Amino acid sequence: MKNIQELLGLLQLEAIEENIFRGQSRSVGSRRVFGGQVLAQALQAAIHTVPDDRFVHSLHAYFILAGDIELPIVFEVDRIRDGGSFTTRRVKAIQRGHAIFNMSASFQKKEEGFDHQISMPNVAPPEALISWDKLVEEFGDKLPVNIRRFLEIDHPIEFRPVERIHPMMAGKRQPLRHVWMRSKGPMPDEPTAHQAVLAYASDYNLLTTALLPHGEQAAFGNVLLASLDHAMWYHRDFRMDDWLLYAIDSPSASGARGFTRGSIFSQDGSLVASVVQEGLLRKVSS
Repeated sequence: MKNIQELLGLLQLEAIEENIFRGQSRSVGSRRVFGGQVLAQALQAAIHTVPDDRFVHSLHAYFILAGDIELPIVFEVDRIRDGGSFTTRRVKAIQRGHAIFNMSASFQKKEEGFDHQISMPNVAPPEALISWDKLVEEFGDKLPVNIRRFLEIDHPIEFRPVERIHPMMAGKRQPLRHVWMRSKGPMPDEPTAHQAVLAYASDYNLLTTALLPHGEQAAFGNVLLASLDHAMWYHRDFRMDDWLLYAIDSPSASGARGFTRGSIFSQDGSLVASVVQEGLLRKVSS
């Protein structure tokens, strides 16, 4: 997907029955469905069943089976509750008659209340950094084949990493990462479109952060990576066509699982969303 319009098109689900929708898939370099895609599509399915006066404030999802990018995905929405202030939906994604993913999401009417937040990390601005595309141009054949192949694929989101790790420098690093991101192209004004695209983008850069403390032992190709669950909380309004800072850390890895957290800030320092994910980190037998 070369630009954000292609991603927005992918998120336009086909309504095939009341509370039942169908979506297609696009590859991000793997034969499996990208977790961020099914997450965003499931959120979009839920949004189609929710009144226009309320917006998602949290979602909790489990990745159950690897999705096949060659097959459509059917999304079943269960209307759990429609309250005076909150609306709850449960979404199941299905292929070949089996659930590959499920998600619960809560929506709320706009309300005023207490307001505080953590501070945004002091990092280089996006204007001073280069994108994934430029990293491929700079490092060229020095990048491992699988990393280069992933970076060379067209993405609808532009990513500019703050920490530039030279591919020829081995060693263990702190499990911390900061990445600026924004859509490639302008977005429509509907807040729900920005929320769905942020769900898509939030699945990038998370789990690989848990590999940083493990050096060459956890290099790409030596580890099987797979998202197990994903949770998001939306705090404040934002636009995906403005720069957002994704501040990620990994407090723990154990039991062949890596635990990661992310805080997403707008460029003016507002905390707009928080993310938590656990994923499989399984050593590949040689």
